[in-house]
Amino acid sequence: MYYFWTVRVVRYIPIFFVLTSILAAYFYAGGNIHNPSQVGYSVTHNFLSDLGGYKSHSGKFNILSALLFNISIIMFILVGISFLFVPRLFRENKMNYFLSILGSVFFLLGTIFFAGVGFTPYDLYLDMHVFFAINAFRFLIPASILYFIVLLRSSISNKYAFTIILLFLFTFFYVVYQIISASPLESIESMVEQATIQKIIALINVVSIFILSFAFEEQIRKLKLD
Repeated sequence: MYYFWTVRVVRYIPIFFVLTSILAAYFYAGGNIHNPSQVGYSVTHNFLSDLGGYKSHSGKFNILSALLFNISIIMFILVGISFLFVPRLFRENKMNYFLSILGSVFFLLGTIFFAGVGFTPYDLYLDMHVFFAINAFRFLIPASILYFIVLLRSSISNKYAFTIILLFLFTFFYVVYQIISASPLESIESMVEQATIQKIIALINVVSIFILSFAFEEQIRKLKLD
């Protein structure tokens, strides 16, 4: 049970998200916030949320792309649930156990907010969609710093602690960037900058979570859990 939740779910949901997002981009109905006549999906001119719209910016129905993307991001709530099993891996040390519980709560909240992005397509529930999208990353800041401390204090290889501190730093600076950056509606340049940075941060997040599954697998083997 522990292996399934702390290794398989944490490892394969990020892979599923990346592959499904690529497929959703292939079926995207076109357009961006400044150019409704754009053909297809652009990595630099479209946000990830564009994939989940009931209609695309071209005005065409975007059902298949929306279904693929929204399901894939909603599935991240399983990663949040899996983190509730992770503290068991660090029970040999009371401080690590306590910090991992706190970190897992923040990870769960973050994934709930990511799921909220999928449940609130931007063209139907814009205010709620923006609320979930902005705050999802903010929950990952305390989650990542808490797990950095846990991994650093544990017997797990320090390379995994290095991974999660990078996650913390990139996510922290991205949240600051969200606060100080101009609206993508103001100019094409602002849209391109924000859409590109968003994808870089999203990729860093999913790769970091994927790598963490190997840290948890290492600990499971040491504890001889199944």
